[in-house]
Amino acid sequence: MKRRSFTLVEIMIVVAIIGLLAAIAIPSFVNSRNTSRKYACINNLRQIDGAKEQWAMANNVGTGNTGATWGTLVGAAGYIKASPACAAGGTYTIAAIGTSPSCSTTGLGHVLP
Repeated sequence: MKRRSFTLVEIMIVVAIIGLLAAIAIPSFVNSRNTSRKYACINNLRQIDGAKEQWAMANNVGTGNTGATWGTLVGAAGYIKASPACAAGGTYTIAAIGTSPSCSTTGLGHVLP
């Protein structure tokens, strides 16, 4: 009884096809992950900006005031439940009223439009 098995050439062709598919798919997955991190960070910046503006209206302060801090926005204050974290590992700066908050990873496009 003769056993039928794959030849070395057939196995090499299958491995080459799998390698080609991986070479096409992996950069796309990395790009998708970076894009989702960027938009998560931008949404966090929008949330911080909205909380900062609500705090300013509630406390009758104008543009340029730097009184908005994490202590006045997060937790018991009720403007944000928890301090947001950048998906890419950056840190947020609240900034003065009337200016956009920022992320330390601005080189990756993590800025409010």
